[in-house]
Amino acid sequence: MKVAAVAERARDVVAAIGRVVAGKDDVLQRVFAGILANGHILIEDYPGLAKTLIARLLAQALDLRFRRIQFTPDLLPSDITGSFLYDQREARFEFRHGPVFTNLLLGDEINRATPKTQSALLEAMQESQVTVEGQSFPLEPPFLVIATQNPIELEGTYPLPEAQLDRFLVRVAVGYPDPAAEQEILRRRRERRTDAATVPTIIARDELVAMQAALEDVFVSDAVERYIVDLVIATRTDHRVALGASPRGSLALLKLARAEAALGGREFVLPDDVKAVAVGALAHRLVLKPELWVSKTTASHVVEDLLREVPAPAAESPTR
Repeated sequence: MKVAAVAERARDVVAAIGRVVAGKDDVLQRVFAGILANGHILIEDYPGLAKTLIARLLAQALDLRFRRIQFTPDLLPSDITGSFLYDQREARFEFRHGPVFTNLLLGDEINRATPKTQSALLEAMQESQVTVEGQSFPLEPPFLVIATQNPIELEGTYPLPEAQLDRFLVRVAVGYPDPAAEQEILRRRRERRTDAATVPTIIARDELVAMQAALEDVFVSDAVERYIVDLVIATRTDHRVALGASPRGSLALLKLARAEAALGGREFVLPDDVKAVAVGALAHRLVLKPELWVSKTTASHVVEDLLREVPAPAAESPTR
């Protein structure tokens, strides 16, 4: 598939979902860039901002098998992966697949489950397989996780460990709609005459896989690659950071920058593409020094500062 076709089909998806989720086309494009880059997405924001709705509508628009897991403290790892059950008629153990065997898995309020249960997703997110009782079961591609969490509630929650946060390609915040968009939400609800909202299938599953493969044809120059590396190294040397981004962060920045270029209809990555995705790709991978809580400095602030400090290469015509 050509990159121009990828951009056109992506616009169709964003437009279809945008007819339900008003005023958030930029957020939808960020989430779709993560899907296009074949990565997992963490949506972190306050309740009632359509985090779950966005995931469900994406599954409908992309013709993906969809499962939702409501994470709670009593959830067990086997409730996610599945388990072996004894079949008395056949006199043998049979594996019953858990909800992780799907194309798009929504982990709702993932930080409400215990660390042991959270870790049940680690192998699936990294290796696209599940191992139970020493037996491995592959997950059918595409396999994507969209997890949500509420950043303001601390009671009864278990913060995701850094190793699991690092598995998410990008972290996205939805944010409150502006007054005009919020009034549009009310108008559309009146017109639907029901709380339920759906979108038609825009892209078939095989077409999505082809779109993901098309990203490999997006050219990245040596100068842009060096810029990506310089940004990631800067996160490790900044005086405010206790733990910087790993090479997995560099790869995330590369993949998301390619997706950003493809969504713009370009077959080459610009420094501006890297800048556009840097906060979402890197901020959740940083561990700040604990004394910074007094100044209310966040990891996003650090990445934004580094984007101003690290020199970007001049845009140039691509040469292969």
